[in-house]
Amino acid sequence: MSFLLNKISFIACVLIGLLLSACEQQAEPVTQPASPYLNHSDTAKYVGISTCKLCHQSIYESFIQTGMGRSIGLAGREKSSADFSKAAVYDDLKDLHYTAFFREENMYMLECRLNAGDTVHSLLNKVNYIIGSGQHTNSHLLLSGQYLSQMPMTFYTQKRTWDLPPGFENGVNTRFSRKIGLECMTCHNAYPEFVKGSENKYTAIPEGIDCERCHGPGSIHVAQRSAGSKIDTSKYIDYSIVNPSKLPIDLQFDICQRCHLQGNTILKEGKSFYDFKPGQKLSDVMTVFLPKYEGAEDEFIMASHADRLKQSQCFITSFEKASGSTELKPYKNALTCITCHNPHVSVKATRSEVFDQACLNCHGTKEQMSVEHKQVKMFSTENCFSCHMPVSGSTDIPHVSVHDHYIRKPVGPAEKQKIKTFIGLYAINEKNPEPLVRAKAYLNQYDKFEQKSLYLDSARYWLGKCGQGASTFQVQIQLSFTEGNPNAIQQLVKKTGEEKIYKEWAITPGYDNAWAWTCYRIGESFVQTGQNTGALNWFKKAVELAPFQLDFRNKLGNALANKHSIPEAMAQFSFILKENPAYASAYSNLGYLYLVEGNPGKAESLFKTGLKLDPDNESLLLNLASLHLQKNDKEGAKTYLQRVIKLNKNNASAKAALKQIENRP
Repeated sequence: MSFLLNKISFIACVLIGLLLSACEQQAEPVTQPASPYLNHSDTAKYVGISTCKLCHQSIYESFIQTGMGRSIGLAGREKSSADFSKAAVYDDLKDLHYTAFFREENMYMLECRLNAGDTVHSLLNKVNYIIGSGQHTNSHLLLSGQYLSQMPMTFYTQKRTWDLPPGFENGVNTRFSRKIGLECMTCHNAYPEFVKGSENKYTAIPEGIDCERCHGPGSIHVAQRSAGSKIDTSKYIDYSIVNPSKLPIDLQFDICQRCHLQGNTILKEGKSFYDFKPGQKLSDVMTVFLPKYEGAEDEFIMASHADRLKQSQCFITSFEKASGSTELKPYKNALTCITCHNPHVSVKATRSEVFDQACLNCHGTKEQMSVEHKQVKMFSTENCFSCHMPVSGSTDIPHVSVHDHYIRKPVGPAEKQKIKTFIGLYAINEKNPEPLVRAKAYLNQYDKFEQKSLYLDSARYWLGKCGQGASTFQVQIQLSFTEGNPNAIQQLVKKTGEEKIYKEWAITPGYDNAWAWTCYRIGESFVQTGQNTGALNWFKKAVELAPFQLDFRNKLGNALANKHSIPEAMAQFSFILKENPAYASAYSNLGYLYLVEGNPGKAESLFKTGLKLDPDNESLLLNLASLHLQKNDKEGAKTYLQRVIKLNKNNASAKAALKQIENRP
């Protein structure tokens, strides 16, 4: 049974009323009843799509053909939408060739490097999952042990072409090591079984977004129906499970916004990507920010449907401002996602007349519209969305075009040539986020998206408006770490007190490993100031909180080695390789310790295994150079050092070693 079923919390809203009587005495607090939906309780369990289809077969058959139903699956021929006749990509900045192919029923991806026509590097990996419905892309995922990562080839179905995945371009090809964490997986799939204390370790991965992502956990509903309980849903709401069409408009919208509002997502205190359930307010769990620019109204990212729709006059005028407030309240027939989209039916299977009719419900008949559109040739054969929701590329994914959900009159060329001016980060699903949430958002924007100093300035500004406490401390540490200020980190730790930090605050590991990251950043500050004991202590705490975050464990191994605790260090690196055999740096570190311990044969074997996984790993290349020097093989050492310098001309260690070899008699 999935661990998450016991962890998703029940959100009850408690309203404390301050009621004054004639004698100004405070009345007793008034508690608002909990959600009427039984599946909001933490006793409700997820049952899976196979259970749902037992009673809802026709809906199931239709839904599994939608983009959601086909969002991820095992990498078989049936799942792939790709053309394998030209399945080749060359990354000229990394000098790496990629090809993809099927061998019997298994899909593989081959990475090669050539030198004068000879293959000098070759790495073959089996593809485990294909992510993407095939309407726009197929990307590919690799499992190493139970650790999930993205692979360096994507098929772009609209243009029938292969290329590097989004974010792998411009010299930042991470090859087979980009971690697929919960934020990604919980939008592109049904809820997986995730191992706490990791970033990308899973014990079970479903195949496709399922019914319960929009309807909530189904166990109570199934139990009631199995017991013979019946409800006339034409007259009454079935509160054993959420029917989104019965929700208030804003809560309907939140279900779609959970995944169709991609951006800079900040989780609320104590929340995870598992915690939102249909029928709840999304802003109680997370706030999604996007950078806004004046003069960039035509630019948008792929999954920005909710944000773009909210900018449309059609959406705005379907809501009214409540009297005496700035809050928008919907009219009875307000425009929402399901005005145009039936989530149980594929867009490909939906006739254009369905979308047109959604427009005509407010704008009159097609004949009336044709009079207003006299300048549009052959209006009677056109549809509304081709002009008012034009197809456009997105700023984050190449080779892909989508309908812009910002519904408006066609934009002229002059409007598209405005100068972009940054306005700020805007919370799309929450009106007034707290200062700490805003501070996290600006810091996250810098760390994950754009390294612009103005984001750090804004993070510092909002931090100044926060009270003191555990969460503020975390963000202060992260800001100082990002700014490269180890002394500020240590001063903050000293001022706060180690006992308070670890014993009182960092006691409950979360899905996001937030406290483990804080301990790691403190440890790094001690590394940077040459204090090995401090570094070791804090890395131990990071690993204690996140034992399957292998980067932390790798740091701990290095700190142990620096303290000459060789057996303990070797144990850390061995643990990493047992968990994830594709973790190249651990081969370098473990091999180095074997070299120190006088076992050059074992060291060389580890170095070469690691180098096969990562041919550009500078640590592995330097260690192999050192090994060859020990064997008095100067030419072999020079070969590896020259490879390092070719990769990184500023590597001082390689340059000094090469100069020393060349000056030897």
